[in-house]
Amino acid sequence: MENDSFSIASINPPVKVLEWIGQAGDGFLRLLDQTRLPTETAFVDCREVKNVWDAIRRLVVRGAPAIGVAAGYGMVVAAQLAGEGESFLRDLGAYGDYLNSSRPTAVNLAWAVGRIMARAEKALAAGLAAPAVRAELLDEARGIQAEDEMMCARIGRYAVDLVRRCGGVLTHCNAGALATAGIGTATAGLYAAHAAGHRFRVYCDETRPLLQGSRLTAWELMQAGIETVVITDSAAAQVMREGRVQMVITGADRIAANGDTANKIGTYGLAIAAGRHGIPFYVAAPYSTFDLSVPDGERITIEHRDGREIADGFGRTTAPAGVQIYNPAFDVTPAELITAIITDRGIIQPVSEQAVRKVIARQPGGPGQLVVPP
Repeated sequence: MENDSFSIASINPPVKVLEWIGQAGDGFLRLLDQTRLPTETAFVDCREVKNVWDAIRRLVVRGAPAIGVAAGYGMVVAAQLAGEGESFLRDLGAYGDYLNSSRPTAVNLAWAVGRIMARAEKALAAGLAAPAVRAELLDEARGIQAEDEMMCARIGRYAVDLVRRCGGVLTHCNAGALATAGIGTATAGLYAAHAAGHRFRVYCDETRPLLQGSRLTAWELMQAGIETVVITDSAAAQVMREGRVQMVITGADRIAANGDTANKIGTYGLAIAAGRHGIPFYVAAPYSTFDLSVPDGERITIEHRDGREIADGFGRTTAPAGVQIYNPAFDVTPAELITAIITDRGIIQPVSEQAVRKVIARQPGGPGQLVVPP
């Protein structure tokens, strides 16, 4: 029997992705190394900005929300290294530009860097000395993390009832606790429904070429006790055809003003297959993933990654030497293929520019409203 009386905000993520160790002036960022999962649990300590840049680039930390939180703390590391006086803000800005270059598609990265820069400018304008400015920046970074945790809970609040209608759910890549500071975006409703007593099965696309679905999503769902099945990316349409799933839900790395959504490569194909089989296709993302300055998906920069991820992935060569390789990390799903976008500020349905702007402009409700709806 399902329990309708618990608070989604009370659900703890099955794993801690990142944390700040120490004080503003001498602390550092500790990250769970997701490149070592699922066979090894290891951590990377970032005491230099280049360490944070490398961790984001190498996917030690990944997922748009988690990248944003990591970038916020990376700017605190940058503030430790910035010069004094007039050079402080200039150096901090240069470090911010450097961090932004690590992964261009995930909008949360630049969003978090911009927030830290704005807090630094405000603190300096108030006449604070460098140690006090660093403390202000750490407070802002912690605020970004706390907000992400709450945004995940709110997404879960809106998504849980959709999940509770399903016996099977299909997801792609990892938009879970490993991709955020909280219980995830695409997985938030899954964790909430499971905590409420609903039992269902999640089919995880393995997500070539880096296998974030099989290595990460399947691992974290199993940590939470959710029944999990890994499938190849190419099996997804067949799973839909067999009636094994009643919804598809993914995360997002950037959403344009009209609702076009950039997410891990392969998402577009899933949306097409879901439409063919009459299965709702949902995107789950916080307001910070929306880039209203970009009118549509054609204007979203798509990151292209090293071909060795395909040809020599995980230590084994699987393509002939010298062959050309095309390795886009993301694709764009047009708004018309998306049933709804589930955000921390409400559900956008139908997906259109007018609906996007209306929902994203809303102020979120307070923690007391985070109760599973009937």
